[in-house]
Amino acid sequence: MLFNSLPFILFYIIVTIAYFKLPYKFRWILLLAASCYFYMAFVPIYILILGFTIVIDYYAGIYLEKITDHRKRRRFLVMSLVANIGVLAVFKYYNFIAFNVNELFDVSGHTPPLAYLKILLPIGLSFHTFQAMSYTLEVYRGNQKAEQHFGIYALYVMFYPQLVAGPIERPQNVLHQFHEEHDYDFENLKAGLMQMATGFFKKVVIADRIAILVDGAYAHPQTQSGSSLCVAALFYGFQIYCDFSGYSDIALGAARTMGYNLMINFDRPFISTSVTEFWRRWHISLSTWFNDYLFTPIMIARRNWGKNAVVFALIVTFAISGLWHGAGWTFVIFGLLHGIAMVYEFKTKKFRKKLSKSWPHWLYNNLSIVITYLFACVTWVFFRSPYVHEAFYILGKIVHMKPFGPASFAMNTTEIFFSIGLIVLLCIKEKYWLTIPTKNTFWFFVIFILMVCSCYLFGVFNNKQFIYFQF
Repeated sequence: MLFNSLPFILFYIIVTIAYFKLPYKFRWILLLAASCYFYMAFVPIYILILGFTIVIDYYAGIYLEKITDHRKRRRFLVMSLVANIGVLAVFKYYNFIAFNVNELFDVSGHTPPLAYLKILLPIGLSFHTFQAMSYTLEVYRGNQKAEQHFGIYALYVMFYPQLVAGPIERPQNVLHQFHEEHDYDFENLKAGLMQMATGFFKKVVIADRIAILVDGAYAHPQTQSGSSLCVAALFYGFQIYCDFSGYSDIALGAARTMGYNLMINFDRPFISTSVTEFWRRWHISLSTWFNDYLFTPIMIARRNWGKNAVVFALIVTFAISGLWHGAGWTFVIFGLLHGIAMVYEFKTKKFRKKLSKSWPHWLYNNLSIVITYLFACVTWVFFRSPYVHEAFYILGKIVHMKPFGPASFAMNTTEIFFSIGLIVLLCIKEKYWLTIPTKNTFWFFVIFILMVCSCYLFGVFNNKQFIYFQF
C-alpha cells in the first residue's frame, strides 16, 4: 500500500479514528493488526519473514537481560544478529554474491557453481532489519530494558508509518510510547496533518514531476545529449530528496496525529557546506545507526592506529552503507566515494578552517554548499544507474558536453521550467527554515486546503513507488 494512493488515505482515516475510539488497552492491538494489513498489502507471504525475526529478537532480548554470564549473552546477541543479517543476506544479497562468484568461475574457465534464486526482495527489509538489530544491541549494551510484552515489541518493529522506509528508530525513543496513553490532541492533529500534506506535496508535486524528466533521461542515456543528462543528474538530487523526505514527513505526520513522536530523518541537507555535514542532515536515522553500531566500534577496536583508525572506519562504514542501499557495485562505489570525501575532509580540516577565514564568509559558505551538492549529484549518478559502465558513460557525456553549443535537449522544456520553479520554492523554504503555521486554526485550514488542492491539480498520480522502498 503506497502512501501516495487513495487506499492509504482511507486506511489512515479509518485507523486513526478507530484508534481514538478504542479504550487505551486495546489500541496496541489495533495498531499491530493495521500494520500487518499495511505490510501484507504488498506481498502477503513476506509477513512470515517479519514474524520469524520478531520471535527470535523478542526472546533474545529477554535472555540478554536475564543472563549475567558474558559469553552466554554474547551467544544470544550473535544468534539474533545472524538471524537478521541472514534473512537480509538471502533475500537481498544472495543473487549479487552468486553473480560475482559465477563470473569469477566463468573467467577462470570453470562451470559457475551457484544457482540464482527467483525471489522478490521483501519491501523495506533493510529498514526493519536494522531497527530490530538496534533493539538487541541496546539491550545487550544495557541501554534498554528488554520488552516483556510480545505484542508491543512486535509493534515496535512493525509500526506502519515507518515500517517500510524509516526512520530507523531506536527502542529508547519508541518502545515506551506504545505503553503510554495518548489522548486526542487537536494541536497534534493539525501539526501531523500539515506535515503529511507537506510530504504529499514533496512526493507527488515535486519528486514525481521531476521523475518524468529524470527517468526519461536515464532510460535511454545513449539517445540523450550531455546537456540533458546534466540536467537529469542535477534534478535527481531534488527528486530523491523530495521523494524520501516526503515519505518521512508523511510517516512522522501520521504518527504525530495519534500522539507518537518519531525521530527527524532530514534536516535541510542541501545547505550543507561539507559531505560530513551532509550526512549529519541526510537520512539521519541511518547515518547515526552506522555511527553507533559500526563506525565507533571499528574506531575503538583500531584505536592504536591513531588517525588511521578514523580513516579505516570511514572507508569500511561507507562501503557497507553503500551496500546497504543496494546489492550492486554501483551502490558500493556510491558509498566509497562518500567515504573517500569524508577522509579528505578529516585530513584537511585544519587547512580548510584556515582557508575559510581568509575568504569572505558568504562566499566560502555558498561555494561550499554548491560544491557539496555537485559532489552528491555525481555520486547519485552511480546510485541511479543500473550498471557501473552506464554511470561512467553518463558522466563521460556530461564532462564532454559543449556548454556553449546547441543543447539538443531531449526533454520537455515546459516541464523543466516548472520543475525549476518548484525547486526554487523548495530551496527558499529550506534555506530560511520557513515553517508552515498550524497554531492559528483558521490559517491552518486555509493553507492545508491549498496544499491538498495543489497536490490534486499539479500532482503526478501514476502509482510511483517511493525510491527507498527498494531497500
